[in-house]
Amino acid sequence: MRLPPTLLLLLLLTAPAFAQKKRIKLPEELKEVSGMVRMSDGILWMHNDSRNPSILFRFDPINDLIVEKRTLPIPNRDWEDITTDPFGKLYIGDFGNNGNARKNLRIYTYQPADQAFDSILFTYPDQKAFPPSDERDWNFNCEAMVFWKDSLHLFSKNAFKGNFVCKHYVLPAKPGSYNALLRDSMVIPKHVITGAALIADGQTLALTGYVIGKKWGFIPISKASIMFFSDAPEGHFLKGKFQKQKLPKCFVARQYESVTLVEEGVWFVANEGRGPQRQSLWRVSKKR
Repeated sequence: MRLPPTLLLLLLLTAPAFAQKKRIKLPEELKEVSGMVRMSDGILWMHNDSRNPSILFRFDPINDLIVEKRTLPIPNRDWEDITTDPFGKLYIGDFGNNGNARKNLRIYTYQPADQAFDSILFTYPDQKAFPPSDERDWNFNCEAMVFWKDSLHLFSKNAFKGNFVCKHYVLPAKPGSYNALLRDSMVIPKHVITGAALIADGQTLALTGYVIGKKWGFIPISKASIMFFSDAPEGHFLKGKFQKQKLPKCFVARQYESVTLVEEGVWFVANEGRGPQRQSLWRVSKKR
């Protein structure tokens, strides 16, 4: 069937606008979105964090709708991030640990094609107390993970009372029980890390982060940013060239919890719904 010329022209003019939307409002079912990863077909796998059902959502960012929901037969104690390998296997990070007391940190492996499951169990090599006695030492929480070559790379979320150090741990991306390798660390001023994504060639890592606190002890402040690390030595991402960009605010900083690559230089970041802040997906371009 041939379309009328006027309708065809309208579709051609509006299609780029839909594809380039800066903000996509997410449905209520993804109000506490804490992890997402974009697949080769452009569809996003997304999930909520703790206290939510163990559901993976396939979300179409072009048509703004959930195209599939999968209830998984595994618990969601505190799912915080999701990543994938080149073969489409998913890695679900059940490693949220705000209280720094967990001893059952786990990453589920899931193959959507045949729904096969397995587990990666791990511990932090530098954690000796559960939790550490001083809350300023609570840096054994994680909300950010990427796959690179044959390994999973985790980036810690420091407690707000801490020194804003982000630690980079490495694990084999295969089932088993491991003591993670502490590869690197760095201070990321006034931000705790909540999400991670990596381009395919491993040359640019993106981390999301935010902070909520008080200036001079009484003035409320909040910040949210996406941080890029580029051209690092292979697998040593925190040694890359550092660049920080502010993320959109709504009176106060949104709680951005996840990030994924869209195309070269373009990323999706997602925030949870909090009060007047609607859960949304944002298209962010890396500044040159």
